[in-house]
Amino acid sequence: MRVHFVLPDDDQPSGGNVYDRRAIAGLAALGLDVRDSAIAGTWPQPGEDARGRLAGLLAAIPDHEVVLLDGLVACGVPDIVEAHTHRLRTAILVHLPLAAETGLSPETAARLDAAEKRALRAARLVITTSPSTADELDHDHVRTALPGTEPAPVAPGTDGVTRLLCVASLTPRKGHDLLLEALADLPLTCDLVGPERDPDWARRLGEHRLGDRIRLRGPLTGAELADAYAAADLLVQPSRAETYGMAVTEALARGIPVIASAVPDALGDGGLLVPAGDLESLTRALRRWAEDAAFRDRMRSAALRRRAHLPTWESTARQLAAALASLEV
Repeated sequence: MRVHFVLPDDDQPSGGNVYDRRAIAGLAALGLDVRDSAIAGTWPQPGEDARGRLAGLLAAIPDHEVVLLDGLVACGVPDIVEAHTHRLRTAILVHLPLAAETGLSPETAARLDAAEKRALRAARLVITTSPSTADELDHDHVRTALPGTEPAPVAPGTDGVTRLLCVASLTPRKGHDLLLEALADLPLTCDLVGPERDPDWARRLGEHRLGDRIRLRGPLTGAELADAYAAADLLVQPSRAETYGMAVTEALARGIPVIASAVPDALGDGGLLVPAGDLESLTRALRRWAEDAAFRDRMRSAALRRRAHLPTWESTARQLAAALASLEV
């Protein structure tokens, strides 16, 4: 089967970008003919040049071919998607519903939500990266392909208590402001790893008053990211909204305990899930981590149990391949 995979041209590390690239490699390893095309643009609200590039790409794909569109590219431009769904076998891969992004004005959120619903209605198939997202979407044909994890050695940590890690792009949705406030009176340090996708927000985070207890490390990949995980005693992901939470499973793959919000599918029973946006609950959980050795031991045991049952990237590819094969029926 030939699959045309259309994704955003974005070299900054993110869960969605990692997922797309691993999906391309995994589908190819299963024998599918994958033709990937990365399109530059300010997705999901592109300019006319980006719209033209997407429209031209879709127009050049022969009739009846299978096309998998990353939702960040497709869901904000339903008119372009609709123009080709009568002749192409189209699936849209939804990482995060567009309106779930924080920091949007009510008018922008409503406009993106309406555009996304229209684009999804035009597609024959919708694929999500988590069951929670699948439950939120109104479509007759929704499949899920969970993100995989790469096997990794158990992280040694630092002193077992004080070194925290948060791996997330610096945007309001990721809840770094809550984390910094929760840490104000606690004897803990934290590395913030992730690209600055919102410069104003990153500047505000950089103005914290926690001194050298907080380090903004920027985007890390490869050995540098592996070293950051290896030094972590606890991963904290206080997101206000998520689809899955790949940083959580990356931590659990290393046996790192996790305190997080909005990631029930990724976390499972491997850590402590606190209510999204709830500063009091987050502060209480971190204080308990800092002061209660028995609690830390239970958290480590839970992470190690979850480590043994994480999905693999091979299983992700097989789920995607089965979903896309349904378009040929």
